[in-house]
Amino acid sequence: MRTSGKVLIAQGGGPTAVINQSLVGVVLESRKFPHISKVYGALKGVRGIINEDFVDLTLETTHNLESVATTPSSALLSTRDKPDMNYCKDIVSVLKAHEIRYFFYIGGNDSSDTVRLVNEFARHSEYNLRTIHIPKTIDNDLVCNDHTPGYGSAARFVAEAFIGANLDNRALPGIYIGIVMGRHAGFLTAAASLAKKYPDDGPHLIYLPERIFRIEKFLDDVHETYNRYGRCVIAVSEGICDENGTPIAVKMSENVEKDQHGNVQLSGSAMLGDLLSNLIKSKLGLQRVRSDTFGYLQRSFPSCISDVDQHEAREAGEKAAHFGIWNDYDCSVAIQRIGNYSVDYKPVALEQIAAKTRLMPDDFINQEGNNITSSFLMYCRPLIGSGFMQAHRLNAPKVEKILRK
Repeated sequence: MRTSGKVLIAQGGGPTAVINQSLVGVVLESRKFPHISKVYGALKGVRGIINEDFVDLTLETTHNLESVATTPSSALLSTRDKPDMNYCKDIVSVLKAHEIRYFFYIGGNDSSDTVRLVNEFARHSEYNLRTIHIPKTIDNDLVCNDHTPGYGSAARFVAEAFIGANLDNRALPGIYIGIVMGRHAGFLTAAASLAKKYPDDGPHLIYLPERIFRIEKFLDDVHETYNRYGRCVIAVSEGICDENGTPIAVKMSENVEKDQHGNVQLSGSAMLGDLLSNLIKSKLGLQRVRSDTFGYLQRSFPSCISDVDQHEAREAGEKAAHFGIWNDYDCSVAIQRIGNYSVDYKPVALEQIAAKTRLMPDDFINQEGNNITSSFLMYCRPLIGSGFMQAHRLNAPKVEKILRK
């Protein structure tokens, strides 16, 4: 006999363009089950659970939920809290008090580990609770998944941003550097490669955290590319490191900011772009060098949402409700690719995915470590959805010169 009680849903970590699709998927599917008495949402993630800061989504209209589903960012708000066992003990105490029997947490690596800890403590305290993790991260770095909701839309933003940067750079040649999110995994930066249409299009160089970044090799690559094309467009992951695993942004800077988890703050600063630009100017003598740090723009940009990403985020939420409420599983929902192109959703044990990081496969990166391969292009292209922008060039023949033959 299935357990009667309430559902609680929370969102954690960085927002995405499609995370609310997963939220609405869980809400609408959960409300169909007669043994579910209420569907609650926790504001500001696990911190909202501790503070008992809940909203009753049972009383939200379906029409408004559907409107929220198409709106980027976290409708329930979010948190960067990383719970330990004592924190999770307090979470379970709140869940007990409210008779919550089904806990859904939408998030990335840290969120999956939170679900695992809550599940362990509920078992130790003999409280009957189903805990389900729903994948979400633009970094695309969850193990057991072919890709994660949020990545396709962010990848589309990065690709279209580099189309624009390349067009600008072709009109007024120089060096352009785009710094893209990605502390350990380079999937998002690699998506810049989808901007290329013509042989001389940028990005001409792509640097990822999965490969050692050597400053001398970087300068040689830029010099060679500039000599070939008279310009150079470069995509760089914020997390590129030297041979010792030290982030380049840290290695070359005296003032290093850290977040509440002790991680070096890589996002939200133009530091790395400025450092690389200054290197090119000082070492290569090239003066028209510009850099941008994409920062938060790529996470919740409303005009670059992949329809494939939307649909899969929604289904991931719906399948989570099925796995937890119907099948009585404690699990993470994993997206697996089948055929060319479709996906299936599988329940994966929490300990298989919790706090683990997936990196770019070797066959997605070229041997020189400064670009990607056709295997990555085939992998990524379906994820960014339909209606992807294409740049075009004039094909008119040149007029024969008269005075300057």
